Amino acid sequence: MGLRKLGDDLYLYPGSPGTIIRATPDGVVLIDPGHGKGRHKDLKREVRKLGMEIKAQLATHSHADHVSAAPRIGTPLLTHRFEFSIAESPLNRELLTFGSKAPKGFLAFQFPEEVKVHGIFEWDDELFGFKALKLNGHSPGMTGFLDEENGVIYAGDAFFGERLIQSVGVPYLVDPESFKASIEELQNYAEKGYLIIPSHGKPVEGDEAKNLLDFNLKRVEGTEKLILEILKNPSSVDEIAFKLMEHYRVERTPQRLALNLVPVRAFIAELYNRGEIDAIADKGLKWKRKIG
Repeated sequence: MGLRKLGDDLYLYPGSPGTIIRATPDGVVLIDPGHGKGRHKDLKREVRKLGMEIKAQLATHSHADHVSAAPRIGTPLLTHRFEFSIAESPLNRELLTFGSKAPKGFLAFQFPEEVKVHGIFEWDDELFGFKALKLNGHSPGMTGFLDEENGVIYAGDAFFGERLIQSVGVPYLVDPESFKASIEELQNYAEKGYLIIPSHGKPVEGDEAKNLLDFNLKRVEGTEKLILEILKNPSSVDEIAFKLMEHYRVERTPQRLALNLVPVRAFIAELYNRGEIDAIADKGLKWKRKIG
């Protein structure tokens, strides 16, 4: 794999996630170094081809598949302040994805090491020629990086490629309303012609970007409606997730089911807060739609 040139000083190294490489007069800045045993070597090799060295790293968020290569690259890492403790604590990463300490080896991209964060930023901060965009919903401090000069947004996991969504059923999120708001924000940029890059999927622009963002939005909205339909009968979170995966024709493995439990809980919280469902105790904790 080689670099894709996005502008005079901007490159994309492919992968899942992809990594943005920005050349500055003082050295290279990476966004989302990614994961994998050889990822740090690959990135250093590509940067050397530019005749430069890596000076800093930024993270859209602190899930293990986005930051586990950072310690082996060995330069300062910056995250949004809401992501700081997620990066630094392996337990916090498991809490976010499993709800507690996770069984060893059960989750994809489990990474048992601490990832040192050297600095934090806020949304709207200017960082190495990028503006930090608020695109939360997938995670608490999910951040996109806007390059006005090159007309590019690296959107992280604020939305996903269609194939990835179809493989899991429900987009991974911790706050459905924030997730939808982030997609709507990206739709505004798509209307203006920006190239928008998801971490897991190919860069898109124009009608292709609009269609993919709409697919993400409709999947989230459709999932909420499906949950309300399911909850005509009392159901547990596990039962809801199982039925959603059945509806979306997703292979129901234990790991995928566990992953889908997170967004289902987020939808349940939103529907409960809006007064549309009730909690009941019936051989376990179940949820039921309010009728009338």
